[in-house]
Amino acid sequence: MVRPCDVTEFLHGDLPMIDVRSPGEFARGHIPGAHSLPLFSDEERAVVGTLYKQKGREQAVLEGLRIVGPKLAGIVEQARQVAPGGRIAVHCWRGGERSGSVAWLLDKAGFAEVVTLKKGYKAFRHHVLSSFLGPPAFMVVGGYTGSGKTEVLGALRDRGEQVIDLEGLANHRGSSFGALGLPPQPTTEHFENLLWDALHRLDRTRITWIEDESMMIGRVKLPDRIHASIRRSHMLFLEIPAEERARHSVAVYGASDRDALRAATQRIEKRLGPQHCKAALEAIDGGDLVHAARITLTYYDKTYARGVSARDPMRVRRIAHPLVEPDAIARMLMENTLAPHAGQ
Repeated sequence: MVRPCDVTEFLHGDLPMIDVRSPGEFARGHIPGAHSLPLFSDEERAVVGTLYKQKGREQAVLEGLRIVGPKLAGIVEQARQVAPGGRIAVHCWRGGERSGSVAWLLDKAGFAEVVTLKKGYKAFRHHVLSSFLGPPAFMVVGGYTGSGKTEVLGALRDRGEQVIDLEGLANHRGSSFGALGLPPQPTTEHFENLLWDALHRLDRTRITWIEDESMMIGRVKLPDRIHASIRRSHMLFLEIPAEERARHSVAVYGASDRDALRAATQRIEKRLGPQHCKAALEAIDGGDLVHAARITLTYYDKTYARGVSARDPMRVRRIAHPLVEPDAIARMLMENTLAPHAGQ
């Protein structure tokens, strides 16, 4: 049986999901958890699309059938691997020809239930963007670069707290050095999909911890409403000595290729100033990574201080600790959420 459904039912139906759009469409953004099972390659999709525009639907459908015919058995076999129980959800871009064709095929091949998404991935994207209009309030973990904020979020999660790790979703630590050692970043579109997935799982009766971020995390952009909510929320600001932060920065980035460290330093030369940049590069070449970190932290500290100064001071509480010790700091942060915040 083939059953079309709206986006809410589709997302909460708990069925294995296949996305029959082309690999390029899937790479730009997809529903988290969906399996890519393309009906057409990127090149084949371009051919069919061109035919549709130039010669009409009938010619495009015929060419599509010629392309897809030899693939039919393979599509069924792959779908059975994704959904061995015989119940599956299928979608394409607009919920039209591609998902309808695959749904018909799987139904004829004996699948007990085939669910399709009305208006397709386009409906999902509308659902994602709409969800950002009413973001939750957060408890923001702030602090200068090298304070171990990401590690502290991990320790909070280990202690059973509810956490959104924006840098983990973005595959970037948020500075010129932030991509070192990490996989490629998703597109902004797919980052939004991943963020939606994290947010919709939240229990809004509980505290949600999140790291303070600028609008851009590497090449991906935070949704405006999420960024505004982070800026309005209460912040616990970690006060960690600069020397300890330099040491921690080396622990995070020190194993990176020296050329990559040099390139990341050169990207901020205008902000560091030519003399400071030169000194940092010489320190990298000489193997004194802690000194190089001290120099770059001077720039990042000034930049971050400007951002904090724009916040409501009544919503910022400073938490001092001598070392980057994520579990100890996480415990301190949890204790501070139990006391009333200034301005509440």
